[in-house]
Amino acid sequence: MDGPDDWAARAPHPALRHLVRRYVGYTQHNVSLAVHRGLPSRSVTLIISLADPVRVVDGPHLLAAVGGLHLGPVLISQDRFQRGLSLDLSPLGLRALLGVPSTELTAAVVDLADLPVPWARRLPDRLADAPDWPSRFDVLDAELTAAVKPVRLVEEIQWAWRRMVTGHGGRPVTELAGEVGWSRRHFTERFAGEVGMGPKQISRLIRFERSGELLRAGGALAEVAITAGYYDQAHMSNEWRVLAGCSPSEWIREELPFLQDVSVPDEPESSA
Repeated sequence: MDGPDDWAARAPHPALRHLVRRYVGYTQHNVSLAVHRGLPSRSVTLIISLADPVRVVDGPHLLAAVGGLHLGPVLISQDRFQRGLSLDLSPLGLRALLGVPSTELTAAVVDLADLPVPWARRLPDRLADAPDWPSRFDVLDAELTAAVKPVRLVEEIQWAWRRMVTGHGGRPVTELAGEVGWSRRHFTERFAGEVGMGPKQISRLIRFERSGELLRAGGALAEVAITAGYYDQAHMSNEWRVLAGCSPSEWIREELPFLQDVSVPDEPESSA
């Protein structure tokens, strides 16, 4: 297909912003990077292809793929032409949108159509029929706001999640547990039971995600490491090798030329 590459991003409808961080739309031609590293983050990721299926290396080929929280890269074989949408979903209250808790998706990639929500099967076709990114984002707003079901969330876990996010993953687990009035063990078990990973792992993902954002913005490695909460550049590089499967320098060289800054302001992640 011919035409220019384009990227678009938008915050979701206000009624969804405790559940969805952002929408991103992308069109890319002549992609030369054969395999893309889907980096770990604090979000559950929903990818809807408007071209060929998403091809997970040694995994499924899906038009709409949901990737749960993970502590390593999800490797995706790339076609020369790509068009689709990516949604960052909060693991808190994921049942309200997808009908399953985040714990069922941890370290997994599943077909959106297999989830117990009726909108999942019609959404890709509706998005494909929309003529442009604003129209597609409107479709997402309409489908998802109509789909949200009430779920009961643990207030202490919501509070701790917000503190972890606003503190960029730097708050000690013992301190968070004490502030909600729980023991560290009880806090860790309840948090993992709600989110799908323990608070120490989520804090690790938050720091890693922030380092990636700072690197996209052009930050120097040593400065990014300290700002993101690592002891030094070597500490950050070691974390990248574990979580991304490569060093920050390798990621900058291989992946960054194909990425665009499509950030939108974060909204507080809490219950509606």
